[in-house]
Amino acid sequence: MPTPNQSVQIRLNNLSPLDGRYANKLDGLRTFFSEYGLIRHRLRVEIEWLRALADEPSIIEVAPFSAHTLHEFDEVISSFSPRDAAAIKRIEDKTNHDVKALEYWIKRRFRANVEVGRVQEFIHFACTSEDINNLAHALMLQGTRQEILLPAIKILIDHLRTLAHTNADVAMMCRTHGQAATPSTLGKELANVVWRLQRACADIAAVRVNGKINGAVGNYNAHVVAYPELDWPSFARRFVEALGLEFNPYTVQIEPHDSIASLFDAFARLNNILIDLCRDLWGYISLGYLTQLSKTGETGSSTMPHKVNPIDFENAEGNLGMANSMLRHMADKLPVSRWQRDLSDSTVLRNMGVALGYCLLAYESCLRGLNKIKAAPESMLDDLDDNWELLAEPVQTVMRRYGVARPYEKLKALTRGQRVTKKQMQAFISRLPIPEHAKAALLQLEPSTYTGYAEKLADDI
Repeated sequence: MPTPNQSVQIRLNNLSPLDGRYANKLDGLRTFFSEYGLIRHRLRVEIEWLRALADEPSIIEVAPFSAHTLHEFDEVISSFSPRDAAAIKRIEDKTNHDVKALEYWIKRRFRANVEVGRVQEFIHFACTSEDINNLAHALMLQGTRQEILLPAIKILIDHLRTLAHTNADVAMMCRTHGQAATPSTLGKELANVVWRLQRACADIAAVRVNGKINGAVGNYNAHVVAYPELDWPSFARRFVEALGLEFNPYTVQIEPHDSIASLFDAFARLNNILIDLCRDLWGYISLGYLTQLSKTGETGSSTMPHKVNPIDFENAEGNLGMANSMLRHMADKLPVSRWQRDLSDSTVLRNMGVALGYCLLAYESCLRGLNKIKAAPESMLDDLDDNWELLAEPVQTVMRRYGVARPYEKLKALTRGQRVTKKQMQAFISRLPIPEHAKAALLQLEPSTYTGYAEKLADDI
């Protein structure tokens, strides 16, 4: 085991920042997507397949295993260690085949077990490597999604919702096309993002990851020759569904990865929403609508001591872009395979953890940024008070109600392309030929109170 100092030195020589600079932030993903994680999931599939064969009455050559052996199976899966994975890699040095190396390791591991010894040739029975690999990859994605990524996204959503509620009544000037526009509240603008993320999160959760275990080209050829009386498609369906996956009955040698493409597309869509959020928050910080809490000991600039840079949102934006470039490539590439299979998907699948690592890194960066920001209501109010022309919209709308001729054009002449003071706007309202109660209501209106249902919408998210 390397010392802390040795670990730092090792990380300094890593090519990928995920295993270098950001290594300590991504430990959870290594359980699933490291080489060790892949082998561990393959092991589970191989052992579960042997168990399933033993539970099938038609396969009389494989008797049901005793409670002792079943317990040993569970123990081997749960205690599988990086040292065990290293032993398999040493076998692979000779076989030059990773799944075959695992098969040999399993046989060696259970050589003292008489029950398993009697049926050792049923380990990996009638399987192509892709029967094992596709299920291992599916389980890796399933576990990562449920245990790491969705919880991280939900924490982010919950924090945004809290900020939306806290700032539900904090009026701010909106900008459409970058120009001063109808006011809203900071809480409502955050609520918009919460709503979008909730839908995107539901889309991620809804993708059913597919799996198959149907032999060399998807027809159960060898299975049927060995046990023609057994309904292999039904057997395979039960096996795949027992793993918590959706069964795909029609495949070539590989499961065609359409469900993985759907999942990665769903992650990329959510990531785009977060890119949008990070850029907007960056802009609000620049405008002074948001302030950032400074942290003792942190340096914002190597030469400008006053700066507190929005680095977490910038870091999140950059890593979301990295994630999406890989997710989009995999979503496009993985469903395409020459004839019954080529190997181009294999090397791409090994990068699933890299793409999702950038996702997780970005989610945590975004959350750190959200934990540092605080609304600056005075700054937002000053902006609103400097832009009374924002009331051109409600004034001309009330004029329309009461039949005043050419209301839009009159407000356009007063306001377009120029600042309007409170005095000018109220003088204009005072001369309007509308009922006195309507005139009084308009004279009470200010840019900071012209927010419609914004506060309620933010509270209701």
